[in-house]
Amino acid sequence: MKVVIVGGVAGGASAAARLRRLDESAEIIMFERGEYISFANCGLPYYIGGEITKKSALTLQTPQSFNARFNVDVRVNSEVTSIDPKAKTVTVRSKDRGEYTESYDKLILSPGAAPIRPPMEGADNARVFTLRNIPDTIKIREYVEEEFPESAVVVGGGYIGVEMAENLKNAGVAVTIVELADHVIAPLDYDMACDVHRYLKEKGVGLILKNGVQAIKEEGGKLKLTLSDGEIETDMVIMAVGVRPDTALAKDAGLELNKRGAIVVNEHMLTSDPDIYAVGDAVEVTDFVTGEKAYIPLAGPANKQGRIAADNICGIPTTYKNTLGSAVLKIFDMTVATTGVNERAAKAAGLDYDKVYTYSNSHASYYPGSTGMSIKTLYEKGTGKILGAQIVGFDGVDKRCDVLATAIRAGMTAKDLTELELCYAPPFGSAKDPVNFVGYVIENTLAGRVKNFFWDDVAKLPRDGSVTLLDVRTDLERENGQYIEGFIHIPVDELRARAGELDKSKPVYIHCRTGLRSYVACCMLAGMGFDCYNLSGGWRLYESILSETKSPEHGCYDPN
Repeated sequence: MKVVIVGGVAGGASAAARLRRLDESAEIIMFERGEYISFANCGLPYYIGGEITKKSALTLQTPQSFNARFNVDVRVNSEVTSIDPKAKTVTVRSKDRGEYTESYDKLILSPGAAPIRPPMEGADNARVFTLRNIPDTIKIREYVEEEFPESAVVVGGGYIGVEMAENLKNAGVAVTIVELADHVIAPLDYDMACDVHRYLKEKGVGLILKNGVQAIKEEGGKLKLTLSDGEIETDMVIMAVGVRPDTALAKDAGLELNKRGAIVVNEHMLTSDPDIYAVGDAVEVTDFVTGEKAYIPLAGPANKQGRIAADNICGIPTTYKNTLGSAVLKIFDMTVATTGVNERAAKAAGLDYDKVYTYSNSHASYYPGSTGMSIKTLYEKGTGKILGAQIVGFDGVDKRCDVLATAIRAGMTAKDLTELELCYAPPFGSAKDPVNFVGYVIENTLAGRVKNFFWDDVAKLPRDGSVTLLDVRTDLERENGQYIEGFIHIPVDELRARAGELDKSKPVYIHCRTGLRSYVACCMLAGMGFDCYNLSGGWRLYESILSETKSPEHGCYDPN
């Protein structure tokens, strides 16, 4: 059997290694148009920022090492320019061999995705960069080290954009992110992104939200960016507005593509051609939660898909069971993690969902170094099945998101979360883990033990005396004007004795800092006959969103 693989990195290299482990006699040829077949593309921004100091650390395998271990004929600087599915051949343009054809029995396409470079004036300027591979990385780093730019604009606030902002800042460059949406990190909902915005500003990163770049011009030694609203000057630009599937080769070969240009594959990673498989960032996937077709370019799925394609070629009928979209991001010391659907996706898919916000310590509060993490969890009404989670915090965020991702994959409910026995010692967690707490809160909500209201309901609550608005935080927390207008104040530890001050005929809307003490207050008053509602996420979440939307720099913040 002769297998030709187009493209290395995650999907292609994973497929080649798996093929060899399953079939020692197969002839395996891998073509890569660049000079690197397997590199840590997720680590590229950290080489620019100096976190990764050696360029060699980015190269996971060389053609020589891959051949020595797996007996794969790796041909770098060799671009596959066309496919003839009927003849079962590919045409190759090689730096060393010129143009020639190569036959195959089975073909695996792993061309990946290419950065989007918007069709705007100045996008081709030499000081406008994109980041896809090691040569791109070296070009950016050399520019920073040799030209000493004072400022940079990152166009796009997705994963790559935010990582580039962090690493350019660490390299001594003043950075501003320009993002067309109202928040960075698209998998987050706006309410969860507000903490990220505040933290980026604290770190000195400029944010220009709800604004787009229209043109780039050279002017007075600077790059002048014309925005939808306003202008900004800088020394260099990183285009990080997203990626598109790199599928011109597949299209020309007549393979089925979706409207976005991604290759349509079945659960075995087989394309519309019975002898051609496709994997990685170039393919269409199915969203695990919604069941709808999607485009989710991530390294984890690409590796799995490469393995699955190899299995099927070797007669093992393995299937790819859809993409959950689990992802984690480092922003200086902050960690942001997501899995499953966010609220926008849940609404768009018509899911019957509800949500809760919880705020938990990363480990036992009495052990030094504990930090808080904000968790938004979506679940199915009625069943309590977990649909999605977003976590913003510091230590321990990735661990909790991984547990919740596993729970979604396993179809677990809130009740199941309460029963999870997770590792505990004071330096690592609490006896009741943040994941357990998510389960408890959802379970209490489903059982009707507590009724929730949310940050965006606060402004709509009547202030005419028809309801009671109650703040149960301490006196100290309420000082310096830190309160919501219209909420009377009775600390939770005084509430039982002072409950007579409240009118039982009126619904009571209660908040504390995080939602925990106000839940206790709800239970207390409900036991006395009051109709109570708890502010999910509490003052901390509400204040974070309020400060973002009402700050003078909202939509245009630039400390540089």
